[in-house]
This record gives sequence, structure tokens and C-alpha cells, in this order.
Amino acid sequence: MTTAEPGVPPTISAGRGGNRIPPPIWLRAQPSRARRKPPLTLERIVDTAVTLLDEHGIEGLTMRRLAQQLDVTATALYWHVRTKDDVLDLAVDRIFGDVPIPGVSDNWLEDIRVLVRGWRRTMLDHPWAPRLVGRPMLGPNVLARTEFLQSALVRGGCYGLRLAVATRMLANYVVGAALTEATWHQTADPDARAAARAYVAGNADAYPTLHASGHLDGAQWDDNLLFEEGLNGILLTAARTGMPE
Repeated sequence: MTTAEPGVPPTISAGRGGNRIPPPIWLRAQPSRARRKPPLTLERIVDTAVTLLDEHGIEGLTMRRLAQQLDVTATALYWHVRTKDDVLDLAVDRIFGDVPIPGVSDNWLEDIRVLVRGWRRTMLDHPWAPRLVGRPMLGPNVLARTEFLQSALVRGGCYGLRLAVATRMLANYVVGAALTEATWHQTADPDARAAARAYVAGNADAYPTLHASGHLDGAQWDDNLLFEEGLNGILLTAARTGMPE
């Protein structure tokens, strides 16, 4: 056996018959292993789709881009989802899973407030989502939260037509509010609202009520306050009209 320098595995001289004897396995350099791709699953597809939607919006999500991001072929992708609409439906239901479902309390109005606040927050975190909520909503996360909403309304005395109307009012309100806020935040520069307010103030003779009410004055009425007051109004109506038919 030859003597090696410190830190260098020794080599072994030829044994009988001239065959070289390999060093012990512990001293051998292990061959590098090729990086294995994680398996393509529906969960990975949806997670990646949500990321792309957050970054590029609905128009920026294509099946080709999704396949590239996943480092797979389009053919492999189509084994799991057939169309972009499939991906969008799955993505919407995935983010609805982020909406907390509160525990049932003795205060059905507060239960709805907690649910709806979380719903709005999720919509604002994913600005593409409000545009898709009008699609058929049959995912388990969406249905679980709609079930909670309606069950709370039933506890408040809403049944039949009144239940359907109250559900529609609350859903339209939170989606519309989130869509308006998300669109404004995405497209408007920081000075746009101030300029809009200045325009109304500069034309107070033509728009006296708008001027007096502080319309578009974000410093006077911020989005959170307006949302909460609007929600209170809808729930007050539901509480007053909620009674068995």
C-alpha cells in the first residue's frame, strides 16, 4: 500500500496477479446522483398555478407556461387537467381553503362577520380571484364556507327566498368590494385617488352631493371602514327580515 498525503485517500497497490485492490468503500468518492424531479401531482399543479396567477394574472396563465414552470411536458400536464378552466376552478377552490371557518358561537351575526372578513382578505391577497367567483363553485373548500354562511343565516331566522337573497347579497358584496379594491390597487398610481378627489372638489357646483359626502376621499373613509359599515347594513337587513315564511 502506498502512503498518501494527509486528507487524501490512499491507493492500494496491485495484489496477486497484478490486479489492483480498490480502497474500502468508506474511502471511495460516491458517484453524484442526478437530481430527480418531484412527481407531478394535482397538488403541485394547483400550487404552481396559484403562484403564476398571483404573478401574471388570469391572462398570464397558459397551459404551456404552467408546464414549463413545472418542468414537464404539456402531455404530462394533460393527464391531470384537461383545460385551463379546470386549472382556474381548482385554483379558486385552493385559495378558498385559506378563508378561516370560525367556530359556531351564540352570535350568528358575528360568525358571518368573521367568515366574510376572511373571504375579503383572501380575495385581496389573490387579486385575480374575484373575477372568477361567478364560475360554478363546486369545490369542497367553497362549498364548506357557503354551508357555514347559510347555516349561520338559518340560525338567524332566514329561510327559503330570504335565505337565498341574503346569501346572494353577502356574496355579491364581498366579491364586488374585493374586485373594486383589487382593481384600484393594481392599476392606480398612489396619487390617482387624490387627483380624482381634487377633480370632484374642483367641480363642486356640478357635483355638490359628491363633494359634501367626501366621495373618493380615502383620507376620510378608508376601504376597511367602508367595507365594515356596508357589511353591518346588510346584516342588519338580514336580521330584521329573517323569519320563517
